[in-house]
Amino acid sequence: MEMNIEAIVKQVLAEMQGNAAPSAAPAPAPAASAGDIPKTAHVAVLTALEHFDIKEYPMPEVGDDDILVKVEGCGVCGTDAHEFKRDPFGLIPVALGHEGTGEIVKMGKNVKVDTAGKPVKVGDKVVTCMIFKDDPEITMFDLNKKNVGGADVYGLLPDDDVHLNGWFSDYILIRGGSFGSTFFNVSDLDLDSRILIEPCAVLIHAVERAKTTGILRFNSRVVVQGCGPIGLICIAILRTMGIQNICAVDGEQKRLDFAKELGAGMTVNFKDHKGIEALAGGVKDAFGGHLADFAFQCTGNPMAHANIYKFIRNGGGLCELGFFINGGDATINPHFDMCSKEITLVGSWVYTLRDYVTTFDFLKSAKQIGLPLDKLITHKYPLEEINEALKTNLAMTGLKIAVVNK
Repeated sequence: MEMNIEAIVKQVLAEMQGNAAPSAAPAPAPAASAGDIPKTAHVAVLTALEHFDIKEYPMPEVGDDDILVKVEGCGVCGTDAHEFKRDPFGLIPVALGHEGTGEIVKMGKNVKVDTAGKPVKVGDKVVTCMIFKDDPEITMFDLNKKNVGGADVYGLLPDDDVHLNGWFSDYILIRGGSFGSTFFNVSDLDLDSRILIEPCAVLIHAVERAKTTGILRFNSRVVVQGCGPIGLICIAILRTMGIQNICAVDGEQKRLDFAKELGAGMTVNFKDHKGIEALAGGVKDAFGGHLADFAFQCTGNPMAHANIYKFIRNGGGLCELGFFINGGDATINPHFDMCSKEITLVGSWVYTLRDYVTTFDFLKSAKQIGLPLDKLITHKYPLEEINEALKTNLAMTGLKIAVVNK
């Protein structure tokens, strides 16, 4: 609420001098009242393979260090799809959803600032990051010393008596204190941008890892293999950094066309080339007779990993980030693919807390230069249609699928 301080001071002075009738006190800032919060919450619980049930639970108590958030939306991650299809983590029954965002409707008296030290209040928009109760040494400033692999995350927690543990719900309880939650105030970003924060952080981390090689520069020729959401976001980040010589490789022409909208200057459809040598020749032709200085491998396909070495010049670099789960073994020839070419290889998995904060600036910058990141979200489903949302993700008929509450 905006207040005219000068006018208030003049009014008070006038009242003290008896020249004006007492005025009503300024109205307090709007806040959610207890009556605005329902007594129960709805949570999409994966109760069996390929099946969510919408369950209703009592609204939990909000402790002095906790935050109750009304969920606005949550992206569907490939990890959610793996859990939906196979339950590789053995979590069923589980409340999924970790790419979520929403509005604070109630918070404990001890909650003053977010993980970056930014003030928070009822009405602010937030996202969660990782839960570090098992590794308290990870801090905001632990840049690239450790990623958050092995930490917990809302949306992949075992079910308990709170139940509001994932973003596929209409409310979520962010637990404070020794539980180890991290969260950020992102009120200056629109809903679609907030839904994209988590996957974008994955790519911010990958690019930061790539930069440690000393090979990725403004004038680098960069190939990005795989134009799903991860590869497309990778292209957008590279373009936002000022890198212009980007070649996208994929087998779907619609995705390659969108890659150009997000900053790729050239595209290669692997379906147009028979065999790896021909495909490598296609990449070389796209760069005007040169191989790539650096490559990002963004698929979970072992054959794609084996192939990408052929796209890279002697002394070039590679960032492998496509294998978020065990996708199988890849066969390479260490002499021809790595040693004789002196390839510098880095792996990337998940992100650090600082990568999250960098992501907020990336999303703003991408919008400023006109990259249509919002078009990544091709499908939006209400919570009650979450089974359809996951099936759409598995069918790969869209790009980023989201569950958005009414």
